[in-house]
Amino acid sequence: MSEPTRPLPPPTPLPNGGWALHSFTSSKEHKVRGLGLVPPNHIVPVIVVPGIMGTNLRARRTPRLSRKVDERNAAAAPGGPVWRPPNGIQEGYREALMWEKRSAAERQKLFDGPTLEVDEGGPVQLQDAVDGFVLSESHARERGWGEVHADSYGVLLHALEMRLNQTFGFDDIGKKRFLFQHWKDVMACEPRKWGLREFESLTEAHLQKHAQHYFPVYAVGYNWLEDCGQSSQRLEQRIREIIAFWTGTKRRCDQVILVTHSMGGLVARACARRIPDKIAGVIHGVMPAFGAPAAYRRMACGTETTSPDNGPLDDIAASKLALILGETTEKTTAVLATSPGALELLPNHLYPGPWLHVRVSTSLGKPPPATGTMTAVGADDGQPGGDYLHFPSATSPNPYDLYRDMNSWYRLINPALADPAGRHAKYRNGVKEAIRTALDTAENFHRSLGDFYHPNTYVFYGDDQRKRSYGQVRWVARQQAGSPTAATGANVAAARFIGHTALGQRRVRLEEKADLLFDIEEQDARGDGTVPRQSGSGPSGKVKQVFATRGYDHQASYKHPDTLLLTLRLIVKIVQEMP
Repeated sequence: MSEPTRPLPPPTPLPNGGWALHSFTSSKEHKVRGLGLVPPNHIVPVIVVPGIMGTNLRARRTPRLSRKVDERNAAAAPGGPVWRPPNGIQEGYREALMWEKRSAAERQKLFDGPTLEVDEGGPVQLQDAVDGFVLSESHARERGWGEVHADSYGVLLHALEMRLNQTFGFDDIGKKRFLFQHWKDVMACEPRKWGLREFESLTEAHLQKHAQHYFPVYAVGYNWLEDCGQSSQRLEQRIREIIAFWTGTKRRCDQVILVTHSMGGLVARACARRIPDKIAGVIHGVMPAFGAPAAYRRMACGTETTSPDNGPLDDIAASKLALILGETTEKTTAVLATSPGALELLPNHLYPGPWLHVRVSTSLGKPPPATGTMTAVGADDGQPGGDYLHFPSATSPNPYDLYRDMNSWYRLINPALADPAGRHAKYRNGVKEAIRTALDTAENFHRSLGDFYHPNTYVFYGDDQRKRSYGQVRWVARQQAGSPTAATGANVAAARFIGHTALGQRRVRLEEKADLLFDIEEQDARGDGTVPRQSGSGPSGKVKQVFATRGYDHQASYKHPDTLLLTLRLIVKIVQEMP
């Protein structure tokens, strides 16, 4: 028994309730023994649900074609990859050069929601073994890891698979049990890193109960261009399939745990509303619970390339990302305007308002009111400069009325930019009908979901003053002294749209006499660079616990060591409440 050992890959479940361990023979001179760890028979699958653009997509392999349905993608062959986001800096730069050349019409043809499906063939990144424990690529693919963006979720998937299933080890020399270091790290993490003064202690007794379960880790993607409600049906189907698989091997598997990122939280909430009994608990990370004004900004002006918190290298990276996502309103509108999933990230009816403002400043008169003392919608302070328009308002409280307005110069959607490929020419009212249909779908989703959360839910969000996000959107213009027409609430609201610049600025004409150039102010609120704190903290009072965290940007939230430790800790808490 003195020979060294090497851990074998995780065992494969057999239909009769047993486990199959796979190894290989070696020469007699090779004295390393294979160590097979047999998991418990109480299975609790952990399912990671990614955010928008975090799922790989391809053209439908078998598109339907009929008088009412056309699922053929106009730019990709059946089964051809459409969206596999880049992994790493070098790949990102190459992708940016490629996407920069794609026109708005080409993007619309590619990102045509009804013609796409989840692509499970994306890259899978397996990290270095933890304490010798290894997972094969074939196992990872069977669990859906190829469905999601490897660079965003690879660290999370691997950490959960390795650490959840290694709690206690046994010291052959000392003949005693020991606790693996990664759980010691969880126990030692200071609560202030999670925005708390104190947190219930994690004990070995808690981990003892945790160790009585096996936690296979899955990823379940979805078509993020489509309605989150529709995407939740795919998640529900996979949950039922996963539970059925494990019960079919004569093991106990009653519920799953969901770990969500961003938009995936909306998908998971809709799913949990239908099958709460199949879900033991949910962990939502950086979820835009009330939506995010950044979604308005990106459609109206193109993806932002700067932030007041960025250094020079950060701005370079942001500019490359913008080339991929769409750096102009032409490119973003062509994809997002008729995509319900994207529209469901806009500030919804629960977002604290007003959040959209119009300001005109001049060199004369009193300065514009400070944030928090803005005048009412359409009001004029009697001076040649001030804040005039604020939406939503007491007279127009529904933000979807703002989104449906395709005439005002401050509109979200310019219908002239929404169908460069002519995809919606078949509608009687053209692309406007397609836009309204998508907006109706998005509003219905938000209204039906409301403030529902699974009863065993935990939430963390970004609350970082160095990762500012759009908490408000402010269109600002400067009017020169002596202008023939002074700005007022009435003439700013009625101004005629003339055109926009490549940077998304909008030129308008007041009373056909004076022109103003409006630009959007920089990010203003604490957050994670995308979701502001007023949306991320939205579940407060409706869930078990909410954690204000910092130190990461939105997309990389689950790559931060503190959020990984928090996720592990919360899974242990969820397990304590299981029978």
